[in-house]
Amino acid sequence: MTDSLFFSRTDLDRSQSEKILGDALAGADDGELYFEYAQSEAFVFDDNRLKTASFNVDQGFGLRAVVGEATGYAHASELSPDALKRAAAAVQAVKSGAGGVVADGPARTNTRLYPDENPLGAMAFEAKTKLLADINEYARAKDPRVRQVACSLSGEWSAVEIMRADGETVRDFRPLVRLNVTVTAGEGDRQESGSSGAGGRGAYAAYVTPDAWRGQVDEALRQALVNLEAEAAPAGEMEVVLGAGWTGVLLHEAVGHGLEGDFNRKQTSAFAGRIGERVAAPGVTVVDDGAIEGRRGSLTVDDEGTPTSRTVLIEDGVLKGYLQDRLNARLMGMAPTGNGRRESFAHQPMPRMTNTFMLGGDRDPEEIIASVKDGIYAVNFSGGQVDITSGKFVFNCTEAYRVRNGKLGAPLKNVALIGDGPTVLTRVSMVGNDFALDPGIGVCGKAGQGVPVGVGQPTIKIDRLTVGGAGA
Repeated sequence: MTDSLFFSRTDLDRSQSEKILGDALAGADDGELYFEYAQSEAFVFDDNRLKTASFNVDQGFGLRAVVGEATGYAHASELSPDALKRAAAAVQAVKSGAGGVVADGPARTNTRLYPDENPLGAMAFEAKTKLLADINEYARAKDPRVRQVACSLSGEWSAVEIMRADGETVRDFRPLVRLNVTVTAGEGDRQESGSSGAGGRGAYAAYVTPDAWRGQVDEALRQALVNLEAEAAPAGEMEVVLGAGWTGVLLHEAVGHGLEGDFNRKQTSAFAGRIGERVAAPGVTVVDDGAIEGRRGSLTVDDEGTPTSRTVLIEDGVLKGYLQDRLNARLMGMAPTGNGRRESFAHQPMPRMTNTFMLGGDRDPEEIIASVKDGIYAVNFSGGQVDITSGKFVFNCTEAYRVRNGKLGAPLKNVALIGDGPTVLTRVSMVGNDFALDPGIGVCGKAGQGVPVGVGQPTIKIDRLTVGGAGA
């Protein structure tokens, strides 16, 4: 199929491309030619009408030569011999007389984590727009307090071919879909919002059944109504319980980025040089797994052609390893883990997370909440900020509750959680048995590149964490 996308309908010739690549990488330590063809669409329904309907096609290549720590990279949306030759001339400048031998390519895999088929054409345009209109109508009829509804449906399909100087070629076809609903409810002068979404690598079918989309609306409305009753949040250091699933985004940001190979090779991570040391409380095990079938963050192969894998980063509190692409793995004397990712052909690969999560423990979630004397229970986040070097973070909660003497109390608004990843991991005292992955909505940003990711965790208790709120 990739021949029809990259060669037979363009001026490029496969054998000629292989020769240009071979010449460009002669004397380099590593590199590849990355072809990509991508289709994407997005439908947004807002303010009682279809506001956006878009369809886009992108195609191009990225050529990379790696010598030591230096990288030469050139890309173009023009698929032609001339464009490829210009790119080859540009990347060769990085070699500067080097005489290396291109590293062996990644191992091959027969694993398929998602279907090859393009999801965009399986559902008619009219059916997609009617779906969003039905969601809007259903949500507005659910409760008289509903003031606004926004919903969106998006999908993409990309075909990639990764060509190496030794003639090895890796191909992958990647579907990705997502449905999102936001409901705003109000009483008097006050209004609050709630959001819900789901997605993954597959077709639309699993997410657009009436039961599926009504469930998203019900959840978004539930959050909005809860927040209408929310009280001002307390402030200070206290016990914090994080719910299962999407709250794993805190782990992703506060800890996951610090375990990526580039930050550790450059000694800019709080976890640099600490493999084999205890970095978390006993019972804390953190894994990155890009090989889970159908998940949003999964890839059959990463963007360097390395099969994704299950990488144990922290085991029972002890640091075991880092997430690696080929460049950083080679320079650190480690093996690639299948975490070399890029946003598109116009970007260089770098170590990135896939599906990152904390494994479950043996404590009942109700037991965990019952153990809290004075604290909060955080269920949903809207996002946050983190400093990789220190691990310091600030996260904003979109759904949280007061907990006193083991009892859930009033919902809270304007809750911020403040701390640093390495310290938080050492303060985890209880790990629940209710492990869950997020519903498939994560997007991770790094160095200007965004990629789809997954997160997850069970309910956990953190003995002390700073809560920023409106007042005690």
